[in-house]
Amino acid sequence: MTSGPAVLVTLTGGAGAGKTTLARALADTVVHLDDFYHCADSGRGVWIPDENGTPRLDVGDPRSIDFVGLNAAVDKALTDSAVVVVEGLFAIDVRPSEPCQRLDVFVDLAADLRLARKIHRKCVVGDFPVAVLLANYVDHRRAAHERHVEPARERCDLVVDGLLPVDQLRRAIDELSPHNRGDLGARGDAELVEDVAHVHGRRLG
Repeated sequence: MTSGPAVLVTLTGGAGAGKTTLARALADTVVHLDDFYHCADSGRGVWIPDENGTPRLDVGDPRSIDFVGLNAAVDKALTDSAVVVVEGLFAIDVRPSEPCQRLDVFVDLAADLRLARKIHRKCVVGDFPVAVLLANYVDHRRAAHERHVEPARERCDLVVDGLLPVDQLRRAIDELSPHNRGDLGARGDAELVEDVAHVHGRRLG
């Protein structure tokens, strides 16, 4: 149990922007949206046919996320940890019922760099067919990002450059964490924040 309201940091952004790596640097307790897709239930979520006509869950659509289960998992994490990070394409849409101090962050990276990272992770390191990945990107993922992910940029408290070193990003986010509690690690400074983050008008009390 925590002694007061926990800090909730959400990391929203496109696939390959660096959300997972940053999340691991921010806190020990990380909730991944990828664990809450309706993969096992063809009656829920948005399903689209692949190149062979087989229905596949559209992971680029927020309706494919089990937000009930996600919110429950975040509630539990908030009762057990001082800092909880939620990362994923639609992390900003998490709505826990537990009281918390919240900071919503958009991890920004150019589309070509996100695609390059994804190809490296899934096709170079992994064995996913690059032709299938590229076709999926052109036919679905690119438009889905613009429709569902990119608008979250304006709803977040700050936007950070996903190309910068993780430690630098962590320190800037810590500087803007609720009440500057310092729960996220070493403190940053105003110049650091200015270098790595665009701060939006909505600020926490």
